[in-house]
Amino acid sequence: MTDAIHKTAAVTRAPRLTLQAVLPWLLGIAFLGLMPFIFDSNSAITIMNQMMITIVFALSYNMLLGQGGMLSFGHAVYMGVGGFFCMHIMNMVETRELPLPLPLLPVFGGLFGLGLATIIGSFSTRKAGTVFAMISLGIGELIAACSVIIVVFFGGEEGISGDRTYGLPVFGIEFLRQVEVYYVLAFWTVLSALLMYLFSRTPVGRMANAVRDNPERAEFLGYSARWVRYFSFCIAGFFAGVAGGLFAINYEILTEGNLNLAQSGVILLVTFLGGVGFFFGPILGALVFTMLQTVMSLQTELWQLYLGAMFVATVMFFPGGLAGVLMMHVPAIRLGKLGRLVVPYAKTLIPAVIAILGAIILLELTFHTRHAVAGDTTVRLFWTDLNSHSLGPWIAGLAMLLGGFLLARRSVPELTAAWHDANTPEGGRA
Repeated sequence: MTDAIHKTAAVTRAPRLTLQAVLPWLLGIAFLGLMPFIFDSNSAITIMNQMMITIVFALSYNMLLGQGGMLSFGHAVYMGVGGFFCMHIMNMVETRELPLPLPLLPVFGGLFGLGLATIIGSFSTRKAGTVFAMISLGIGELIAACSVIIVVFFGGEEGISGDRTYGLPVFGIEFLRQVEVYYVLAFWTVLSALLMYLFSRTPVGRMANAVRDNPERAEFLGYSARWVRYFSFCIAGFFAGVAGGLFAINYEILTEGNLNLAQSGVILLVTFLGGVGFFFGPILGALVFTMLQTVMSLQTELWQLYLGAMFVATVMFFPGGLAGVLMMHVPAIRLGKLGRLVVPYAKTLIPAVIAILGAIILLELTFHTRHAVAGDTTVRLFWTDLNSHSLGPWIAGLAMLLGGFLLARRSVPELTAAWHDANTPEGGRA
């Protein structure tokens, strides 16, 4: 009787393959398949390729930070070495005529990243928290320094380059066009995301969350916090290596910049921006970050300042990231009261955006005044020419900043009351 009860409970707890679980993946695959037909220029496809590489890299980093609670400052190392290894294989395919199809290349990058993570994780995952973060920082700086010393593998300051078209053709495709590379990256993005999601549903993935929240309780239950961290660390290294292989396929060159501290800082920013508490958070962060980086870098030289300010604001006011902001509205949607937030949001966000635009105008005018060549008085901002030596743009920027800030602050109480009303079944009177 007891065995029957246990079997019944096990069947009840077993995850079932439902339409609700499969639908997001089907929509994602359809979306990736149609994107080259919507945005068919080479520049747009290149941006989308970079987005997919960043998605795989950010998801692998989220396995450390979001699921295992391991803050790493050297995660770019595993992506970098995986990419370098793939470049060497790509060159061997060219010189020795190895019959290796190009789509299989990320597997070798993942295996090399896994091998390095296995070695480094054997001692770094013995500790958690600040100690682990400092070890990862030291390892990252050590390997970045070795990139200019071990020239035979890293290629020195010039890096390693190759040619992907020498690989074995797949169904007659030689990957000469960027759109052909796009579908290789799309396949690996979907496959990697699916495998990382499935890993998060395994007992090890579940226990990684427990170790992140309370390692002492996990130890008390009989689980080794160190081994749980180690397994998560190795799997994250594998998928970071896969991202490195995708980078090698897309750009056909890797340098020291692909594995240094700056690259690790970027992926930390991307993951936090999207939201470390949700699986789709890094995906959202990669999409937004790549788009902002691409668009803003073409418009202004201060784009890194704006991204840094966005990161600071996210950590201070929205620790759940963009995904957390979206998920905050789920209760209001379930109660059918999301519409009550539209007007308060408009009254708050529109003045806030105006204030931000005013601050950007003042920053751009100040930067241009300080660094422009003699006689250059024109600032190109938001597709508009502004005269940095005229008083009008300065007054307009200051008025937008102060006026927008005061109006946004004035409407905050109304937004707070509307938020409480939308998330309370009794309309705020309970």
